Amino acid sequence: MIRIDNLTKSFGAFQAVDHISLSVPQGSFLVLVGPSGCGKSTMLRMLAGLELPSGGQVQFGEDTVSDGDRGWMIDPTRRNAGLVFQSYALWPHMTVAGNVDWPLKIAGISKAERKARVVDVLGMLGIEALAARYPNEISGGQQQRVAIARMIAPRPAILLFDEPLSNLDAKLRVEMRTELLRVHRATGATSVYVTHDQVEAMTMATHVAVLNGGKVEQFGSPEDLVRNPATAFVATFVGTPPANLIPVSSLPRERAADLPADALAMYRPEDLIASAEPSAASMAFDFAEASPVAGRTMLTGTQGALRLTAVVDAAPRRQVGDKVHFTVPKIPAALFAQNGERLS
Repeated sequence: MIRIDNLTKSFGAFQAVDHISLSVPQGSFLVLVGPSGCGKSTMLRMLAGLELPSGGQVQFGEDTVSDGDRGWMIDPTRRNAGLVFQSYALWPHMTVAGNVDWPLKIAGISKAERKARVVDVLGMLGIEALAARYPNEISGGQQQRVAIARMIAPRPAILLFDEPLSNLDAKLRVEMRTELLRVHRATGATSVYVTHDQVEAMTMATHVAVLNGGKVEQFGSPEDLVRNPATAFVATFVGTPPANLIPVSSLPRERAADLPADALAMYRPEDLIASAEPSAASMAFDFAEASPVAGRTMLTGTQGALRLTAVVDAAPRRQVGDKVHFTVPKIPAALFAQNGERLS
């Protein structure tokens, strides 16, 4: 349904999106995830038709909607795509129903059909009781639902989300993730969702593109990214908590044997052992923090710039300033070169 070929966007000498190619089928939920400044929002704006690519093409179904090589693009209103911004962008002088009705009116849909669609989408989002209220009379979470209702009312084939949950509190974000997935399935649309939160990416996506520095570090399913990170960046960015990367030169001698001296060894947090007492194969770290996670404990220690996290059944009682001793498996889960490329 969405195909991106060699997509590029430059702002002067700065390359915000650097020759990205990927495609997803109809009904997919594609998440673009990465740190601030990685190019994900710029990429979404090109999909929406708000930015002309510097190069490459964007195709929706059988139609090319942007061609940066030829310097043209189809107007955003003719792409059969809806967009929800990080800010809800509701019209303050219109009621909830009026906000949802307005794009339908602009599209030339009859009054009777507009009324039916407004009732339908407000019911789908559970906000039918708010129809007569104004945006300043409802909560942030309710405003977000109105923005989503307004987007899906015209029944677009593609739904575009630009960090839509970042302004909500933690509990409401979890609830809205479920709501967004329900809307996605109910509409049958293909969704593209931008976030810097890898938890959102892993829980919502059918396909994930991890962006860094304008490039795709890895593209695949959430399971692929966690089980088989292609680069050191992906290994330390996805997962809850993400994997640990330790320079082989920092490992105990018996763990470093037969490993390339200049490599980075990856160990999953659940495979580490943490103890208050040292052993021949352990490494001493300064205790940083411990927090309960689903009946287990996530324990973190630091050693200079190196930070190590273990998920254990029973954590040693430690306080800040104490030492905690971590033991890693004999064989690392993966090896990476210093430049981040995977070795094995």
